Amino acid sequence: MLADALGCGFVEADDHHSHANKDKMSNGVPLTDEDRLPWLESLRDTIRERLGRGEDVAVSCSALRLKYREVLRQGDVSYKPGSYGACRVKFVCLEASAEVIAERVRCRAAEGGHFMPASLVRSQLDLLEIDAAEGITVIDATVPAHAIVQATVAQFRDELASTAR
Repeated sequence: MLADALGCGFVEADDHHSHANKDKMSNGVPLTDEDRLPWLESLRDTIRERLGRGEDVAVSCSALRLKYREVLRQGDVSYKPGSYGACRVKFVCLEASAEVIAERVRCRAAEGGHFMPASLVRSQLDLLEIDAAEGITVIDATVPAHAIVQATVAQFRDELASTAR
């Protein structure tokens, strides 16, 4: 929905996981940083390719740690570490309680739409780190999807307007 509202392409990060990663998660085993690195690098390369063609792209991704987001920010070839505001790669954190997230994961898994069991939600939330200096947009994920999209687009417009001054 966000990609449609922004008029850009969309990439589902789960499509970039290796079969080994998907199997591991399907069996309830959390991924290690070593497991995640090729996945993040694949996403970075996809972002770089799209931005290099002059396209914008929305990516759904659980970039939970600063070091994961740093890999993705490298999709912007002019990114300098720590220069978050100037980076073309922006992040939105959809915030909800562990219970709400686990229930959504359970529903997706039950519908055959996802390989990760809800039992891994806690291990992911334990990794979550957000530094205010990153300027990550935080949105309440319990409101209707259209409200999430509206709030995100409004935040991006505000950010773009403030950098144009």
